[in-house]
Amino acid sequence: MPDSVVGSAHIAGRVRNKALKRKLCSAEEAAALIAPGASVGMSGFTGSGYPKEVPGELARRIGEAHERGQDFTVSVWTGASTAPELDGLLASADGIELRMPYQSDPVSRAKINAGAIDYLDVHLSHVAQMVWEGFFGKLDFALVEVAGVTEDGELIPSSSVGNNKTWLDLADRVILEVNGWQPEGLEGMHDVYYGTALPPHRRPIEIVAPADRIGAPYLRCDPEKIVAIVPTYGPDRNTPFKAPDVISNRIAGHVLDFLGQEVKRGRLPRGLLPLQSGVGNVTNAVLASLNDGPFRPLTAYTEVIQDGMLDLIKTGTLDVASATALSLSDSAVAAFYARLGDYRDRIVLRSQEISNHPEVVRRLGCLAMNGMIEADIYGNVNSTHIMGSKIQNGIGGSGDFARNAYVSIFVSPSVAKGGSISSIVPMASHVDHTEHDVHVLITEQGIADLRGLVPRQRAQRIISQCAHPDYRDALQDYFDRALATAPGKHTPHLLDEALSWHARYLAHGAMQPHRAPES
Repeated sequence: MPDSVVGSAHIAGRVRNKALKRKLCSAEEAAALIAPGASVGMSGFTGSGYPKEVPGELARRIGEAHERGQDFTVSVWTGASTAPELDGLLASADGIELRMPYQSDPVSRAKINAGAIDYLDVHLSHVAQMVWEGFFGKLDFALVEVAGVTEDGELIPSSSVGNNKTWLDLADRVILEVNGWQPEGLEGMHDVYYGTALPPHRRPIEIVAPADRIGAPYLRCDPEKIVAIVPTYGPDRNTPFKAPDVISNRIAGHVLDFLGQEVKRGRLPRGLLPLQSGVGNVTNAVLASLNDGPFRPLTAYTEVIQDGMLDLIKTGTLDVASATALSLSDSAVAAFYARLGDYRDRIVLRSQEISNHPEVVRRLGCLAMNGMIEADIYGNVNSTHIMGSKIQNGIGGSGDFARNAYVSIFVSPSVAKGGSISSIVPMASHVDHTEHDVHVLITEQGIADLRGLVPRQRAQRIISQCAHPDYRDALQDYFDRALATAPGKHTPHLLDEALSWHARYLAHGAMQPHRAPES
């Protein structure tokens, strides 16, 4: 805790409840409470609102235990991805036994793919219910960052909500980090709904517009469960976005063209329907392009507020955005906090079981835009695995939105690794979103609207509109031969070569067949 810079007494002043103020302690003291084998529900979603100090102290304790020859691992449950100070440090210390439901840390990824960490990739809207049902066992600790504690003991959420409500409800014991870097002006931006229940006691989620508030601006926690409150001061570590390049701009242009055609055909209103956008450079470029488009006024019902979405709010193009977390570059964070009062009534941060709730997504008619690793010629999408077996990050909330969206769009450059990999392949090496949940594919090459098409028609459209020219003839040849010789003509495949492109890449570093050198 950098007392010389910020002063822990100043941060402790954010704990306005006198009884809870007596539980202030250091990160070292708090981490000492977590025993080997514990399951810990930690705050954090796409690099925002995660605990900044206790995970590092816990990783240090784990490393010391390993040096003594003692086993020490914990299970880490979060909202989504966190940051190097959490996932990275704990993974580097060999301190994670089980990780769920989503991660993007390179150290964690390497250890998951080496089999050293068990990883459970879960639809983000499903996590809270599965934890309540006990599928992952008992939750020993909640470790949650907050921006402050009110006089009544209510918790002011910080820059993400994620699964924090569930962790605080179900954990045996609770450790809070009160982060003085998070502005106190966040108070009032959140909407935490306490009306969820397991079947048969469920009731409708009464959100009929993205701006609707149905809960409270605070998190609740039984004060008897709170065993430690740690003053911290540290920024969120969101991944910076790259400036849109030529490929991203072409994809964005195609998305705008598609939306414009939908408006002309009367299938979308002039202000579209609530937008959902997955995290990434391409989808962020699409959002940025909407500032120059004709669609007004826009709304969003999504997981995260990215730079592009914040710009839409700033220019007045976007009226309101509902999400569960911020996911902003450093420059966007500075701009956001400088004008926090202007954004408070136009951004709603909710628990992820509500931000991703299928009932609400279907009712609002969200327009879902998500990235992909690859798609096959019939429209099955792989968004999680490299060459069929290596996890990249996870499915996140893309499935929550894709299956329930009014229009489900997946975007990607048509090639990767300098052209050595085609994003359009004969058969996807892993399937996260079946052809039934994929309405539109868009690459820089063009748009494949798959709605109303049978599999053979989808294949022809994807090959002609989305595949890179370097791979188009090979895909057409595969499809033609499959159509002629496959035992079934509904979804023709040549099973002995359907994954040969992936095998060729693993063997030779390129999906293209090797050509003999010219004489």
